[in-house]
Amino acid sequence: MDDDTIEKRLAALAGGRATVRIEDGRASVILDVTGLDVSERDALAEEVRAAALAEPGVTEVRVAMTSERVGRRLIAVASGKGGVGKSTVAANLAVALAKGGRKVGLVDADIYGPSQPTLMGVEGSKPEAREKTMIPVATSFGVPILSMGQLVAPGQAIAWRGPMAASALGQLVEGAWGPADTLVVDMPPGTGDVQLTMIQKYKPAGAVIVSTPQDLALIDARRAIDLFVKAGVPVIGIVENMAGYACPHCGEVSDPFGQGGAEAAAKELGVPFLGRVPLAMAIRAASDAGTPPAAGNAPEAAAFTDIAGKVEAWLKEPR
Repeated sequence: MDDDTIEKRLAALAGGRATVRIEDGRASVILDVTGLDVSERDALAEEVRAAALAEPGVTEVRVAMTSERVGRRLIAVASGKGGVGKSTVAANLAVALAKGGRKVGLVDADIYGPSQPTLMGVEGSKPEAREKTMIPVATSFGVPILSMGQLVAPGQAIAWRGPMAASALGQLVEGAWGPADTLVVDMPPGTGDVQLTMIQKYKPAGAVIVSTPQDLALIDARRAIDLFVKAGVPVIGIVENMAGYACPHCGEVSDPFGQGGAEAAAKELGVPFLGRVPLAMAIRAASDAGTPPAAGNAPEAAAFTDIAGKVEAWLKEPR
């Protein structure tokens, strides 16, 4: 059997991902591993290597792997201050997008206060590392996750200066995300080093800003919006969280944090208003239990589904 026939057969074995050249008994194989995670890459390389060595006359096999940078889009979920429910919105946005058919990963970039392992029900699960690349942890909701909270003991303080936090961010974003084409990134509150690194190095496709209706939170939300706008990152819109509380006994709705402030701010700033998420005991209980409401069909899922629908429509718009 001539070398040309063997080359074509090995290329076909790799599903068109391989370029093969055989000379003097040595098979040189270039594998295109774009879109494959580390385990899939290793398995394909080993399969091709074994098949090549089984061919008559082949005594040595060299395999090189190449990959085009996957055009993943990062959606930053940010807030001007802590305590506004940004992480809850990020988790449920990711789950709702995945439920709608998008291939989504979740990055917990809140380096100093990671909460996504709790929200996504994977506390205690640690990512593996292969070739210095972290493999995201699978969840029950079709959304793989990487978080600093998976790498430190529960309750352990992370007292890092900016460069260390920026380095940690890189390991999370550059994980082996496989087929995920969109990463929802739960940002730290404020406008510090991690935000600047994210914008400068990874340039999110867009940002979702989370605020409560109260004036103080909105002042800080405006700062977050200003940071993204000045950096040329489109603001997808504002989410008003903790908007209205329905008494579970009498059904009366009250507004402990005010009403409509985020929507008014969105109009004033010329950015879309994505919707309101109520202050509901069911959302708090489900989040503490590691079962994001967006994964189910209970009434509290509706707000997240609606917001995700608007983000999905934004992602599909030509740019």
